[in-house]
Amino acid sequence: MSSIFESFLSSPEMLETFSECRFLAAMLRFSASLARAQARLGLIPATAAQSIIDTCKVELFDVAKIVRDSGRAGSISVPLAKSLKETVGLFNKDAAVFVHHGSASQDVIDTALALVTRDALGLIEADVQKTIAALLTLATRHAADPMLARTLMQPASVTSFGLKCAGWAAPLVRSLQRLQVASGHALSVQLGGVVGTLAEMKGLGPQVRVLMAADLNLKAPLFCWHTQRDEWVALGCELGLLVGSLGKMARDISLMGQYEVGEVAEPLEAGRGGSSAMGHKQNPVGCMVALAASTRAPQRVAALLATLPQEHERALGNWQAELAEWPGLLMSAHGSARAMARTLPSLRVDTRRMRDNLEAVRSALPAEAAEAWFSPALAQQAAKLAMDQVAVLSQPAGP
Repeated sequence: MSSIFESFLSSPEMLETFSECRFLAAMLRFSASLARAQARLGLIPATAAQSIIDTCKVELFDVAKIVRDSGRAGSISVPLAKSLKETVGLFNKDAAVFVHHGSASQDVIDTALALVTRDALGLIEADVQKTIAALLTLATRHAADPMLARTLMQPASVTSFGLKCAGWAAPLVRSLQRLQVASGHALSVQLGGVVGTLAEMKGLGPQVRVLMAADLNLKAPLFCWHTQRDEWVALGCELGLLVGSLGKMARDISLMGQYEVGEVAEPLEAGRGGSSAMGHKQNPVGCMVALAASTRAPQRVAALLATLPQEHERALGNWQAELAEWPGLLMSAHGSARAMARTLPSLRVDTRRMRDNLEAVRSALPAEAAEAWFSPALAQQAAKLAMDQVAVLSQPAGP
């Protein structure tokens, strides 16, 4: 799921979330939940369901072989179902026929993806919350510290570092709110059978779906969404916006941290940001990770959008392409959020350098222009705006 060149751009926790073992374990959770729901409604024998449930333990399976066989089968679900039936049959040969009864391979994979995505979103949201908290602390601490505002990469007027930090926090707060809404819609059980009609479940398919949703703590959608991917892709779009907002902040910090500017610097830690050739260098690696993510994420989101025109009831190629993009987008999102969550609490802020840079521009201007754009009243206004924004952003999100 990753390469040597991207592992350091994510996090060990996210790489583990999308590991082969974790994903197959999520697929087995679907298998057990389906059997449990169907037995409760009398669609399969209770003894068969129990045999299936007892066998849905990932440690009983050769994960590497199932993954290898998926290339020939065209789906990871096909060799898993084969292996699950064989293993169930060792203990109860009559139960094997009821494995994945009435469901499709896409049902297994989409539901498993929803389960691991929920775990991934929990990791992302936790680090974004830490990032927001650090930014609001910086905004409060430095509300009254004036600095040079820049437009079109040129010196413009006076602002405050606190207001800049509040400005970085605002889109992150909004992103978290939108992610909660989008995930509430997208993280759904998938259960439609081979063409979306649940034909083999004797009219009880919708009830099976509701029972499974309660069991797996996922949304129970009104219909199957095999080729109706709008809510799922909308979640991906929200992740892309989050990564872009983190990247914007990283871009600003990296520019402010250039030696010639010297207004902020990433934390000094052993093994962090050193140069193999130049001992005097301290590279902004947190910003680097966030900027790399903001470069990669738009391509992932574009790929998700491109997969939406899917053929008829089950897609040929586009669904498979969508699946391949999803882990990379989540890895970029968490890598970016983790990088900023670790950078900001110990960000080194040089308020004296900020004042010196401001004064260098102000003093070079004619008196009238200096008064118009660099008066103490403007700095005070920026300080007030910073505290006003902090107050709003600190409020709990509404229902």
